[in-house]
Amino acid sequence: MSSSTQIPVVQPGSFLTLHYRLAGPAGDIINTFNDKPATLSLGAGELSPAVEQRLLGLEEGTHTTFALPAGEAFGERNPEMQQWVARTLLAQLGDPDEQYAVGDVVQFPTPDGAGSYAGAVVALSDSAVQFDFNHPLAGQPVTFEVRLIGVL
Repeated sequence: MSSSTQIPVVQPGSFLTLHYRLAGPAGDIINTFNDKPATLSLGAGELSPAVEQRLLGLEEGTHTTFALPAGEAFGERNPEMQQWVARTLLAQLGDPDEQYAVGDVVQFPTPDGAGSYAGAVVALSDSAVQFDFNHPLAGQPVTFEVRLIGVL
């Protein structure tokens, strides 16, 4: 009797241990290769659906890189995702003495208080701060590099 060892393959709902790197034209946004690997569950929304789709069917141990065209990984930039927020509201939500600068990334609580989302400061006025709530890689080509360490 011979036992054949099957290499695990990524399927919908797989639990993964992996190193990955997401980069746009300006460089890395996330890179776990120099740190401990990430663990995530496929389909839980931790990666964009387009990125997760690229993982399906890959075998444990695979190290590969994918190029995703502009807008595919994180959608197109949505101008409605740029919002002015009154400084009085910002003071209520956080530190009233907070100083904001263009390029800062600020975390906001979700309406239910269970999570958070981020906005990047794009403009300032005396009474308000303009935030861009688009994903930093929205509307840009994305390079996704992955090394699958474990697939369950």
